[in-house]
Amino acid sequence: MANAVEIEAKVLLDDKEYEHLLKKLPLKQHVIQTNWYIDSADRELEHASTRMGLRIRFVNGEYTLTLKAPMAEGLLEKEELLGPSEAEQMIKKDLFPKGGIADFLGTLDVDVKKLKTLAKLETERYYGLVDKCKVSLDKNTYLGKVDYELEVDSDSMGTAQKEAKEILKGRKVEFNSLSKQARALNALEGSKK
Repeated sequence: MANAVEIEAKVLLDDKEYEHLLKKLPLKQHVIQTNWYIDSADRELEHASTRMGLRIRFVNGEYTLTLKAPMAEGLLEKEELLGPSEAEQMIKKDLFPKGGIADFLGTLDVDVKKLKTLAKLETERYYGLVDKCKVSLDKNTYLGKVDYELEVDSDSMGTAQKEAKEILKGRKVEFNSLSKQARALNALEGSKK
């Protein structure tokens, strides 16, 4: 199981801003990624004091299970690769894979048998380096909705936010605190009403 720290500034965009930035920024790399978001029916992971997020991502032929937990600055990410059958068992049958993340959740008294795949989101991502920051432009499709997002990753939130403001110069910048997972799960809740 790999651990990393993710520090990123995020800004939601409209479709025109997205298209403009796609032409303006030197983002030469492109990927399609599919995410399945996992929680209990009562959203125990999201609503717990730890406010964790859990997903399976399929990109470049590999499935990765990722657990994200907030830190003082950024998110702690725990990742482990899954075989296709392990991923499919979780996505289609809600059978949580054994491994380091399951063990870690057990130490927090999370019953992995209650975890279910709740929502799916597909991201078309263009990315590259801009002034030593990793910059991504995302088009996200989930539950009949489409949104657009600029993400700037850096070693500190201050640097990431400064670079985002520079990229969006001339526009009032409101940083987005809702993750893709939260937006997809909120849309799921809205579709049930």
